Amino acid sequence: MTSTKTNPDNTVIPRPVVLILAVLVFTAFVMMLNETTLAVALPAIMADYSIEANTAQWLLTGFMLTMAVVLPATGWILERFTTRQVFIFATAVFLLGTVIAALAPTFPIMLGARVAQAIGTAVIMPLLMTVAMTVVPVPRRGAVMGLISVVMAVGPALGPSVAGVILSVASWHMIFWVMVPLVGIAAVLGAVKIGNINEPRSTPFDVLSLVLAALAFGGLVYALSSIGVILDGGDTARNALIILAVGVVALVVFVWRQLSLAKQDRALLDLRPLGIRNYTVSLIVLLALFGALLGVMNTLPLYMQGSLLVSALVTGLVLLPGGLLEGVLSPFVGRIYDRRGPRALVITGMIVVVGSLFWLSTVDETTPVGMLVAVHVLFSIGLALLFTPLITTALGSVPKHLYGHGSAIMNTLQQLAGAAGTAVMIAVYSGVSQSAMARGVREEVALADGANSAFFACACVAVVALVFGLFITRVPTTDGTSDGAE
Repeated sequence: MTSTKTNPDNTVIPRPVVLILAVLVFTAFVMMLNETTLAVALPAIMADYSIEANTAQWLLTGFMLTMAVVLPATGWILERFTTRQVFIFATAVFLLGTVIAALAPTFPIMLGARVAQAIGTAVIMPLLMTVAMTVVPVPRRGAVMGLISVVMAVGPALGPSVAGVILSVASWHMIFWVMVPLVGIAAVLGAVKIGNINEPRSTPFDVLSLVLAALAFGGLVYALSSIGVILDGGDTARNALIILAVGVVALVVFVWRQLSLAKQDRALLDLRPLGIRNYTVSLIVLLALFGALLGVMNTLPLYMQGSLLVSALVTGLVLLPGGLLEGVLSPFVGRIYDRRGPRALVITGMIVVVGSLFWLSTVDETTPVGMLVAVHVLFSIGLALLFTPLITTALGSVPKHLYGHGSAIMNTLQQLAGAAGTAVMIAVYSGVSQSAMARGVREEVALADGANSAFFACACVAVVALVFGLFITRVPTTDGTSDGAE
């Protein structure tokens, strides 16, 4: 089994490393694309399996819950096994789940297939980040992390559009069949070309920590996703509150256990990166952004179709330019980060995001669709300026031996932030609009009131993130220089 050595030249990325990164980036892109394709196909799946919407929704919720459960263990996985073994595992599980999903004769089998896909996806993103931080020279990290930001931004943005095109010519089964050869080719290339970036350690596996992680993060994601149900009251709300309480208690015990095990170097998820100021501050800003992103992406379509009465196709087209532009800009932002460092990018990006969200909070039932395209493009430009420097600064502040755990913490908390952002914004949207309709306000006007209230709440959270962003500093390199010349 071959190994990939780090590059002694601090400016040039060796060709074998470029190939490894290309395979990982492509694989992660396909998996992230897959994550959002199924939402468009839910009506067809419901008809085929004769199930209700609340049952079909578990294909999305189950995916998110699985990600939340598996991600805390990825730090241990990346430390315990070789890079090649982890990659083969992630792609094999994802491929198996994809094939089963395409052939699934019943809904339970389909749900199990989605769980398998989520396991592969949960492992591949921390693997990609860890490899990039390990093998890429510090002066080039921004450019490479910019490409990773493309995966995070464009993959989910293109998912609904790709699914819509496929559904216009074939059944929902084809959505999965299209994924099979793409990941299959990447799996073969990776199995042949990816060597061992890391040196595996025989770290004991703590089963109790995994159980606590499942209860904590799975319970919190489920409870956060059920905020609307909790506010409505009833038996379902009581169950959600019980799950929330279990999640909070499990999280406290999980954190205590990880801190205890870290003293023996046996933690499932080493929390020491959270003690690094630059990592934690960057992470707070990143989580606020991720919550805002998913909140906007889920609330904006509801407003457009409910208040402006536009079609699902128009909604998808409104969101597409911003996602594509973000993907185009991210690599250039990475190069600016390599030259200038994070501070100017983060402050500028946060100002753009805050401004775009306050602008978005002015929408009403007569807002032109063109304005929404412009606002979303501006919002996406802000995100492009932020994701690369925040991720690179956060992980770059962590010691090399903790890259895997730092990435695992980041990806785990992103799931919580995404669930919280979506749930809070939709809860505000629903609560305000229902209150307005109860007063006799016309439905289109009431829904617009709910939307602008939700966007205003999101903008206020972004202001807090802007304040934290002022405290992000440059990452010193091993030779005492900085990561950029500010």
